[in-house]
Amino acid sequence: MGHLEADILLAQPRGFCAGVERAIQIVQVALEQFGAPIYVRHQIIHNARVINDLSEKGVVFIDELDEVPDGSTLIFSAHGVSSEVKYLASLRNLRIFDATCPLVNKVHVEVQKLNASGIPILMIGHAGHPEVIGTMGQVSQQIYLIENLMDVEHLTLDVQKPVAYVTQTTLSIDETKEIIAVLKSKYPLLIEPKKQDICYATQNRQDAVKELVPYVDVMLVVGSANSSNSNRLKELSAKLGVDSYLVDDPKQVQPEWFLDKKRVGVTAGASAPESLTQEIILVVQQLGHKTIKTLPGIVESTIFSMPKGLDKKSLQNQDLA
Repeated sequence: MGHLEADILLAQPRGFCAGVERAIQIVQVALEQFGAPIYVRHQIIHNARVINDLSEKGVVFIDELDEVPDGSTLIFSAHGVSSEVKYLASLRNLRIFDATCPLVNKVHVEVQKLNASGIPILMIGHAGHPEVIGTMGQVSQQIYLIENLMDVEHLTLDVQKPVAYVTQTTLSIDETKEIIAVLKSKYPLLIEPKKQDICYATQNRQDAVKELVPYVDVMLVVGSANSSNSNRLKELSAKLGVDSYLVDDPKQVQPEWFLDKKRVGVTAGASAPESLTQEIILVVQQLGHKTIKTLPGIVESTIFSMPKGLDKKSLQNQDLA
């Protein structure tokens, strides 16, 4: 087992996914092309380091459209927004770019189609998460949030009629499996998404953690506290029996985590930049775990195209990390 020769094992894949790369690029190109300030509704992605870096360059993160002056450039975050937000923004004199992840957008389109056919929709996800708010806000009625099995029990929809479900893209298959099984037994005519909604990158990062856990005594997950997919990675490794910590800054790493621990696992959520992961690894090395090995794993090659009106060429000389 070659893995056992190293003190620090890195999960592959980890860190940025294609939707996050695209969202950050959209903001960077807009800054380059139109100058600061650029307004972004909600955090472009859930990572404190990225948000701070962009804020310093003149990006203003807002919650309400009335915080955006007329004539400005506005970007919708990777998590997506409701139909109402899009409509209200379109009434204003704004230059708008949509950084919604294409995989989230796919769920939006599905929700609109089902709703147009009069089919009630169950959204499996976490209350208050911007992606859930945006997806449920695609339609004005007949969409219900399911957070747990209790929510399924309380549903009073007609079991003789079709009911459909969609899920938040950053959940884990393991998390949704039980809910889906109960939904299927309650609603015999349940309509499932054509292709599962959980995004390929979320799934790949979770699978990589499962591969890593047997070899390590402690796991660091690089990601922000408000990042859904990073939290899922931490929960998964903890559930598999390894002490697991979510870290978003090298200063958060505590020496006592590594007492009597031979091997450290490191992964990063889909919104965590690799530069931050490397800084955190450096701290672990200073605490005595020296050698590093990256586990073999899937190499992701998905690239999403940029929205019309943004000139990607202006970014060629910039470092996108």
